[in-house]
Amino acid sequence: MQIIIENLSYTYPDGQIALSDVSLSVSKGERIAFVGANGAGKSTLLLHLNGILRGPGKILVDGVQLSEKTLPSIRRKVGIIFQDPNDQLFCPTVESDVAFGPEHFGFEHEKIHAIVDESLDKVDMKRAAHRAAHHLSLGERRRVSIAAVLACEPDILVFDEPAAMLDPKRRREMASFIRETDKTVLIATHDPEFALNTTARCILMDGGKIVADGPSKEIMGNCELLSKHGL
Repeated sequence: MQIIIENLSYTYPDGQIALSDVSLSVSKGERIAFVGANGAGKSTLLLHLNGILRGPGKILVDGVQLSEKTLPSIRRKVGIIFQDPNDQLFCPTVESDVAFGPEHFGFEHEKIHAIVDESLDKVDMKRAAHRAAHHLSLGERRRVSIAAVLACEPDILVFDEPAAMLDPKRRREMASFIRETDKTVLIATHDPEFALNTTARCILMDGGKIVADGPSKEIMGNCELLSKHGL
């Protein structure tokens, strides 16, 4: 499941230039960290991958160009887990939150119950199926939001600051999940240690541009480079 981005730019309504002529490719099965200081453009870039934001340029997912017509099919392939799970969970129960995506995408009714159970089991949250998400801890809600995306059976998982606000135990669990999944994984983070522990490739951004792209160990080990770009 390859992603190709060509000459992508984006300017926010207030005039802030968030992306400037960004081009890159992602191969199937890669685990990539997009790192950079706050405002570098990494989250903005990832929010373009399933059309949440739309700027001039070209995005192809598995050879299909992102457009208004192809948006539903690409959203099936690219699942985004937001930094704040409250942006993603809004149904009366955890079970209904996880079922929402499959129902929206027209999964067969018989399949939905099984896939909800399976997705919650993958994140160890089956016990909370009938609880309200807002009664759970932040770490538990983060896991439910992952289950909600997994239930849609995407090929690509996109995480915005996956380790933010997690205690050490939950950070380790999140890191293990990212390392062990068979999906293509893209994460946006300003945490070099987490990037190094979870990904093989690292893309450093600054000022809406890619300033370095290479092995995570090489980029994370270059203190001068990181310091120059605000990490």
